[in-house]
Amino acid sequence: MSTTMKNRRDFLKIVGAGTAGLAMGGCANISRWLGGKAVSQRPNIILIMSDDMGYSDIGCYGSEIHTPNLDQLAEKGLRFTQFYNTARCCPTRACLLTGLYPHQAGMGHMTNDYGLPGYTGGINGPCVTIAEALKTAGYATYMSGKWHVTRHIKPKSEADKYNWPLQRGFDRFYGTIFGAGSFYDPVSLTRGNQPISPAADPQYQPETFYYTDAISDHAVRFVREHDTPEPFFIYVAYTAAHWPMHALPQDIAKYKGRYDGGYKPIREARFERMKKMGLIDPSWQLSAQAGHWDQTENQAWEARCMEVYAAMVDRMDQGIGRIVEELKKTGQFDNTLILFLQDNGGCAEGYGRRASESSTADTPLTPMAPEELQQDMIPKKTRDGRPVRMGPEAMPGPADTYISYGRAWANVSNTPFREYKHWVHEGGIATPLIAHWPGGIVRHGELESQPGHLIDIMATCVDVAGAKYPTTYKQKKIIHTEGVSLAPTFDGRSLPDRAIYFEHEGNRAMRMDKWKLVAKGPEGPWELYDMAADRTETNNLAEKEPDYVNRMAAIWEKWAKRANVVPWPWEPKPKKKSE
Repeated sequence: MSTTMKNRRDFLKIVGAGTAGLAMGGCANISRWLGGKAVSQRPNIILIMSDDMGYSDIGCYGSEIHTPNLDQLAEKGLRFTQFYNTARCCPTRACLLTGLYPHQAGMGHMTNDYGLPGYTGGINGPCVTIAEALKTAGYATYMSGKWHVTRHIKPKSEADKYNWPLQRGFDRFYGTIFGAGSFYDPVSLTRGNQPISPAADPQYQPETFYYTDAISDHAVRFVREHDTPEPFFIYVAYTAAHWPMHALPQDIAKYKGRYDGGYKPIREARFERMKKMGLIDPSWQLSAQAGHWDQTENQAWEARCMEVYAAMVDRMDQGIGRIVEELKKTGQFDNTLILFLQDNGGCAEGYGRRASESSTADTPLTPMAPEELQQDMIPKKTRDGRPVRMGPEAMPGPADTYISYGRAWANVSNTPFREYKHWVHEGGIATPLIAHWPGGIVRHGELESQPGHLIDIMATCVDVAGAKYPTTYKQKKIIHTEGVSLAPTFDGRSLPDRAIYFEHEGNRAMRMDKWKLVAKGPEGPWELYDMAADRTETNNLAEKEPDYVNRMAAIWEKWAKRANVVPWPWEPKPKKKSE
């Protein structure tokens, strides 16, 4: 709710909040008014998502990392302070694309088929993507970047591509079908429906191939080559700053020495900046510190991990700047809605942080032929035949390394919150959301504190586009969207009262008004937090407020049954592995 509950009786009346089919702000038509300004033309829409980044990792959310282009969009647009993702890449992408909770779209976990409706390993039939919905309103649809919502990574036939981008509403696609890999030689790199090698791509041969640049350059190309009077929708899905820590030398050099003092000073400086920006309440406690620098071995290596991470974020921001510049060159900037957000919180996974056999290999391997496709998420070798190295003996950044930045730096990324990617405490699910649209957003540089969720992106796009969310699509009945349009916030209006839900790997949560119910793991007890007083989740009120816990837990269970959520784990092995 947008106002504080007066008493428990009011709270307990909200048993129906969050049910399917919430209002979408009344699918707007082109002549609707926003903030007293007539919108005479449907906007272009560019949806930008980064990968494995924490709430405080960009400048306008408290970071020391140089992100002037995102900061400028925030200064001239709107920043949401309580926006949420689903804590993991595949579920988030399915949720974002369809406006449904991930289990409803078939992506309750990752790209494996468990033989259950909510866990098919790919977006399913009874949903539509934003691209499919907007195409019915005449939009051209383009995508550049990471897909990762299909189990058919290596399809055996064209029929297996039924939920690849071109088959799910996009006119043009350049990017990766799989979710992770080298930034210098991505696995599953694809143009249209055809796998390609970056070394043998006749359409794109930069001096140095770097995947973040390739994503940006193709988004710029889609803007430049759009030549119809109809508006466009572009989904730009970066893999920055997902492991491995790969970055270009000139970007790493900007941050040399910046992290030599370790985790705590950076985290505390971010915390102070966030309080001054108004992003967090000064009364909130900073969550527990992960990692102690004075006890850390290989400090130079640890500092280098974060230098490379910062460089990856920096390079992404540079690419966003080029997209903005192309919009301005083509006269489309003022009537383009740009949305930026992240797929989950900072990642504590330890990929590549221990030395592997390949780390000590001295014998050069056979170089790859230009047309040879990279097949491995963790490459065994670079294209020129160098073995890929891991562990503290390998300084991250170059193509022959494969290293993640680790739990302690992820704790910095998630300042001031608890936990990480995978978990549904705030560190796993809190994301920045920047909304910028000169022709439609009248609030500039302001903060929006009403809670929102990925399910709202579909509703927002359909609303501002003057489109209609379909009840059937290609002879299939479509599940009604779960989200609400965020457009009312563009001129300061309220969103409908509702509950927001989460589940991933048995980690469970819901938001309702100022309250959050959350549990860690399938066996973890419910915890209760007052988000207005304690969003950093340091004061568990479950024992003091059992009525809230019991009623909210019952509402969560009702949602879980409706949304195809089942207890985790339910089966030790997937029915079908991703192909």
